[in-house]
Amino acid sequence: MNMFDDPNESPAERPLNPADRAKEKSDEFRMHAELAAVFEGIRKFGAQLIPGLDPELAREAQRTFARLEKSKSVESPVLPEQSMADASGLLKLPEVRDLSTNDYHIHRRPGEVMIFRWLAGSEVETFYDRIQAHFDAALTGCREEERHEHEWKQDPQQLAYLTALDAVEVKMAERYLREIIRTHKIFVLSTQSADELNIAYLADYIMSVPVGDIVGPKSAPPSEPTEADLAWFFKLFSLRGIVDGAERMCFFTYLQKSDDGFGE
Repeated sequence: MNMFDDPNESPAERPLNPADRAKEKSDEFRMHAELAAVFEGIRKFGAQLIPGLDPELAREAQRTFARLEKSKSVESPVLPEQSMADASGLLKLPEVRDLSTNDYHIHRRPGEVMIFRWLAGSEVETFYDRIQAHFDAALTGCREEERHEHEWKQDPQQLAYLTALDAVEVKMAERYLREIIRTHKIFVLSTQSADELNIAYLADYIMSVPVGDIVGPKSAPPSEPTEADLAWFFKLFSLRGIVDGAERMCFFTYLQKSDDGFGE
């Protein structure tokens, strides 16, 4: 089961340069490591799905995330000084509105879902440990599989690719600018999105919950779904910063049934 559907991609369109191929794999693993670390809380850490988030709060938070995204430059995820109040306000919502951290707070409408998850204190440390573990496991598995598949052929291009793959080293905390955030007290916002996410992959494989628990019974796919039934537009916002001397994170996920059009 694939998480993202990309029917237009074919092997011939993939980068042929060995270094580019290795980088493409690394980028893929980073993306999936983030998704796993963000959404595995129910399966691994006793988090709960909590529906019924106040609609006004959800919409205002969504609008704030949109403002933050527009305020940062294309080149950097670091938010400008004029956006710090908005960022701080989002990260402080759990204490201001009496919302639990670690859990998944959900607001639903037919064909549309918003999920908010806040992390604070040791939960942040755990997140960084987990995202690194997911990346390392995926990379190690890929190296072993690719070497088993290609090394015996002794093809120079394939050997160069295996060498480039062996050289890949990514520190996820560095990619998330963690030390810079802690040192300079800045706020950082990054995003990832997909026109079509397989909602069953997210629910079954990563979160270990029924799809209906995420999207609601009215939007749940039928018992024998087609690819179209499972396709949802997906966008994940990752906000990090220091508030009142403590490291905090907020993940906002926007989901919309793909045949209903895209989100705001």
